[in-house]
Amino acid sequence: MRNRGYYSDFGGAYVPEILTATFDELEAEFDAASDDPGFWPEYEALMASYSGRATPLTPAENLTEHLGGAQVYIKREDLNHTGAHKANNVMGQGLLVKRMGKQRVIAETGAGQHGVATATMAAKFGFDCTIYMGEIDVARQRPNVFWMERMGATVVPVTEGSRTLKDAINEAFRDWVTNMDNTHYVLGTACGPHPFPEMVTYFQSIIGKEARAQVQALTGKLPSRVFACVGGGSNAMGLFSGFMDDPVELIGVEAGGHGLDTGMHASRLAEGADASVGVAQGYKTFFLQDGDGQMRESHSVAAGLDYVGVSPILAHLQASGRARFESATDAEVVDALSLTIQKEGLIPALESSHAFAQAFKEIPIMDRDEVVIINQSGRGDKDIFTVADAFDDPSWREFICRKAEQYSA
Repeated sequence: MRNRGYYSDFGGAYVPEILTATFDELEAEFDAASDDPGFWPEYEALMASYSGRATPLTPAENLTEHLGGAQVYIKREDLNHTGAHKANNVMGQGLLVKRMGKQRVIAETGAGQHGVATATMAAKFGFDCTIYMGEIDVARQRPNVFWMERMGATVVPVTEGSRTLKDAINEAFRDWVTNMDNTHYVLGTACGPHPFPEMVTYFQSIIGKEARAQVQALTGKLPSRVFACVGGGSNAMGLFSGFMDDPVELIGVEAGGHGLDTGMHASRLAEGADASVGVAQGYKTFFLQDGDGQMRESHSVAAGLDYVGVSPILAHLQASGRARFESATDAEVVDALSLTIQKEGLIPALESSHAFAQAFKEIPIMDRDEVVIINQSGRGDKDIFTVADAFDDPSWREFICRKAEQYSA
């Protein structure tokens, strides 16, 4: 373990000796790029021409009227190329891979958005690409698997452990250990060993930089509160970083699953969560683990939040009191998604809908001259199977049955 990359008591780089040189190379390349005055403009130009940035900050006038409190603005990361904030980090890391001269990229994915973004980046830059995805997530996010494979990526279903995101990360690290000379691991969230939390936050900070300028241009003021869902923490760190030095409350919303008292959730930082500090997957943070340090099964209706750990930077922000963390249950999330669809014609991803759910609890008791920003970190069409099941839509069920008959004929 090397004494760097710490955020108070959290973070670090607990990596096997065989990977030390690889992490040294990555840190040196990232430091050189971030110190290069031409690198950020190069990155912004790529994101503008290829990914459609800047994404808009949309006034949600109907929700504002319905909720009767603060003015609601939605940061539209769903309009980013590939449909989520994930492209911000992936395209930035792609530029680093080019600088390092490597030919292959690997990644983990839960909801599939990071996998699609990585496969997209690999196709654009001409890299070989392998994506590790828990077997359960492969089943519930089949449309994203389809697109990854169409773009030339090899998708490897992970059948060990809980067969979700944490196991996909483990398998990706195993691959990296054996192929580190020509392979870069495109870690998708602000977790893992240093320098990944800092590096992912650096690229995702484009969200907060844009949002801060946009909300001042639209309203002439800063928001009172900003809301973002929290799985590993990349979209939250992206939004929060724009307001870190301002008198703005930062609110992260975790997966409450069936309720924090059921054990079927993925909440680590919210009050009432039963997580504890430990070291796993190369870093120190709060994990959902038992008394022996074994990782427990997590649960969320949103595959992208179904993770046992959390960003060490977010753990530090909670410990220091700079950020507040809440949880939203599966049922609250589906209700928030339904309300957003009906009132604004927007379809946030199930992950993003956690942020909406908590914001909807708080907005009605805020003053009308206050402003809030909700980060719509991704679009919800990827979740159509899960959402249709949650809505118990008979027409959808009939459609699926007809399709099944066609395929079995």
